[in-house]
Amino acid sequence: MSDPFITDPAQTLEPVHTGGEGSGTRWTDRLVLFLRVMAGVSMLKGLYHWSLVTGIGVAPDDVFEAHPMPWQTATVFFAVIDLIAAVGLWLAAAWGAVVWLTAVVSMMAVEMLFPQNYRSGHIISLIEAVLLGIYLWLALKSARERPL
Repeated sequence: MSDPFITDPAQTLEPVHTGGEGSGTRWTDRLVLFLRVMAGVSMLKGLYHWSLVTGIGVAPDDVFEAHPMPWQTATVFFAVIDLIAAVGLWLAAAWGAVVWLTAVVSMMAVEMLFPQNYRSGHIISLIEAVLLGIYLWLALKSARERPL
C-alpha cells in the first residue's frame, strides 16, 4: 500500500510558506525572522526558569523549595512551556505561535494578578505586550501579501 500523495498546498504541513529566496514575500520573511528571534528568547527564558528549579546560579537561601507553592508552580509551568514554544517558533509552526501566545498571556496574567509571585513590576508585562503586538502586526502584514 502506498502513502497518499498530497498535491493541494493548503493540505501540506508547511507552517509558513516563504516561497524561497527572493520570492517577494518580505513580510513573511520578516515574520519568520521574528519567530526565530522569539524562539531564542523563549529558549533563554525556559533555561532561566529551569535554573531556578535546579538551583543553578541562585543564592543558597533562595532555593526552589524555599519559595511558596504558587511560585513553584508558575516557575515549572514557564520552564516547560517556554522551551516547547521555542521549538515551535523555530519551526515557524502554527502550534508554536499558539504555545508562545499562551506563554505570553500566562506570564502577563501572573505578573499582573499575582505580583507577590514574581516581583519584577509590570515591566515584563509591558515587554510581553509589545512583543505580542509586533507579532500580530507582522502576521497581518504577512497574510495580506500572500495570494489566496
